[in-house]
Amino acid sequence: MFEAIILGIIQGLTEFIPISSSAHLRLAGEIFPNAIDPGAMFTAITQIGTELAVLIYFRREITRIISAWFSSLTNKNARNQDSRMGWLIIVGSLPIVFIGYLAQDFISKELRSLWIIASMMVVFGLVLGAADRFGAKTKELSQLNVKHGILYGLAQSLALVPGVSRSGATIAMGRVLGYSREAALRYSFLLALPAVFGSGLYELKSAVSDNQVAVYSLTETLVATAIAFVIGYLVISWLLKFVTTKSFAPFIVYRVILGTTVLALLATGVLQP
Repeated sequence: MFEAIILGIIQGLTEFIPISSSAHLRLAGEIFPNAIDPGAMFTAITQIGTELAVLIYFRREITRIISAWFSSLTNKNARNQDSRMGWLIIVGSLPIVFIGYLAQDFISKELRSLWIIASMMVVFGLVLGAADRFGAKTKELSQLNVKHGILYGLAQSLALVPGVSRSGATIAMGRVLGYSREAALRYSFLLALPAVFGSGLYELKSAVSDNQVAVYSLTETLVATAIAFVIGYLVISWLLKFVTTKSFAPFIVYRVILGTTVLALLATGVLQP
């Protein structure tokens, strides 16, 4: 239970910051006495907690989008920016749904190697740094179109690889497409909802059937999920304020340092992949 609580705190702290929560959960497992990977199922379920935080934090905006989307199905005059955003979230979610479903076994097993995770921490840290520095930085969400929604979705699907970071990949794509930091981050929050809830609830259903989630019991996993929700809610509020005046540079430096350190530990045999 103590380990599950620590992992819940880590999930809440790292889900929205572009440093990869799945990578940190995987690395944290190496620190615990048994040095066991918490597993993709545990990660997917605890992400429900952080996405519930998004749902509650943006509840008014999300309610408005859902209401406008349903109204637009039967009334052309009801079509507006909110209904359009609803369609863009659906379109942007398609790539990760298809790729995640078709490659779920490969993702849950072959992509959990620390070599891959550490390399992705460094590579996509540099990608985010370049995108943040050289992006046009002028567009807002009202300018989002279907083409950009799909590109956002393709970027989000890269987060199936631990170490990439869902928020990092989507923010980087947003910056490349010319969106402001806040706009890129906000769409990243909204876009993650269908994919994360779908994946998490699917894994939760599987876990309920045998009352276990790999290393941790269902009870321990749900405790971690609740803690991730509380911490995640606080992080959302802080991060939205942070990006209005600051760049992503501190997170990029952290990613590169952590990834390089893990690669060195793997190369010297201190860690096993």
